[in-house]
Amino acid sequence: MSRVPLDPRTAPTFQQAARALLGDAQLRKNVRHATDVIQTKRRKLVEEKQDWQALRESGRQIRAHVLENLDVYLEEFERNFTKAGGVIHWARDAAEAQKIVVGLVKEIGTTEVIKIKSMTTEEIQLNNALEAAGVHAYETDLAELIIQLGEDQPSHIVVPALHKNRAQVREIFRRTMNLPDLGDKPADLADAARRFLREKFLRVTTAVSGANFLVAETGGVCIVESEGNGRMCLTMPETLISVVGVEKVVPRWQDLEPLLQMLPRSATGERMNPYNSMWCGVHPGDGPQRMHIVLLDNGRTEVLADREGRQTLQCIRCGACQNACPVYRQTGGHAYGSVYAGPIGAILTPQLMHLEHSQSLPYASSLCGACYEVCPVKINIPEVLIHLRHKVVEQNGWYAPESLAMKAVAQVFRSERRFRAAQRLGRLAELPLVKSEKRSFAIVGQKQEASDGWIGWLPGLLGGWTSTRDLQAMPQETFRDWWEKRGKQ
Repeated sequence: MSRVPLDPRTAPTFQQAARALLGDAQLRKNVRHATDVIQTKRRKLVEEKQDWQALRESGRQIRAHVLENLDVYLEEFERNFTKAGGVIHWARDAAEAQKIVVGLVKEIGTTEVIKIKSMTTEEIQLNNALEAAGVHAYETDLAELIIQLGEDQPSHIVVPALHKNRAQVREIFRRTMNLPDLGDKPADLADAARRFLREKFLRVTTAVSGANFLVAETGGVCIVESEGNGRMCLTMPETLISVVGVEKVVPRWQDLEPLLQMLPRSATGERMNPYNSMWCGVHPGDGPQRMHIVLLDNGRTEVLADREGRQTLQCIRCGACQNACPVYRQTGGHAYGSVYAGPIGAILTPQLMHLEHSQSLPYASSLCGACYEVCPVKINIPEVLIHLRHKVVEQNGWYAPESLAMKAVAQVFRSERRFRAAQRLGRLAELPLVKSEKRSFAIVGQKQEASDGWIGWLPGLLGGWTSTRDLQAMPQETFRDWWEKRGKQ
């Protein structure tokens, strides 16, 4: 079933998309409810871990060390995975990864594949490429199945259908599965999905997946999930094709210890994932007999070269930053115009696109720091956001509106004479816009009233401020003026 992919190259700016989505009351209610539930569960399980901060630091060090030595560990993984009977493919970009996967599927001679939820396959728009080649991909994760049957787009890294409620899911299943009498209980919906997918598991012989981690030491691959659909896709098909970002490698089997404690707690509020699948190559009579891994770059090498932006690649895709972000909770994931939504998407997508697209995303944040506080591998997202904002201004040149405004302000602030002149001009310019309004306030228990000037509308680019808030008018007397008068008395 086709759907229009989320493509940062053609997506509207975050501000434009967010303005439209803020009007969808049902979506906002669904997102807030889902993120509240996940955060409450996460908070409880994190508090029971007295070594949580030590785990975070351990995870940060492991991921940072990998990025410092990425070439070494990727080559080690390739050697060990190949020795175990697998085949490694290297893909520079999305087009090359699509070509490799489609070529492998065509070589097998099948027209159907089953899929485990994978952000990398969404990133390269693999489903659309397979469909164009006459191959139907069946999503087997419940949330991804809802998205696929509803011809929708994922809005969360871990919970793609977070923006849908039970009634909406029921309507999608009734329409697409031909179940007019389907009940509305969670068990009814889960049973409908189970029956729909079981036939696919038993018949389709080729599976496509991503991976949570690659272990260089053993050539092993690790996938964690909560429903069991992944286990079915990893064990029953004859061929398994995995598309994995190059940054997902870890040096040793032991390095999974802190990561697999933090990932489920941060992602879904569980102590551990119900299904942890790990395999090391091909074993006769057990699991897939042909295993391929497509190691995807697609802009990651350029991110790696940026000393400040590099920490973005430490991400283990838990989605905790999305759940904590006040901006994401208001707009949902679709406003970001990318499969990577929320704070991590605001720094990852622009970098993967070489800042040619998605330049509005680094500004989709209040810089409150909530994302950094919950990140299990200590990615300082606010720091990277500021870094990217600087790069956007630099890339757009001195003639960009923001750059011109900052240069003008800098010139004014360098001179007391210019600063005072600007204040006088500002008071004159605002006169037609100021509306007098009486506001009450209390001083030492006594209610007082004052007539203050407020501005409810500003023209042009300045209107972005007054579209959602009022601006208080400049005072008729500045502190400097008052102080100078006081000194003369």
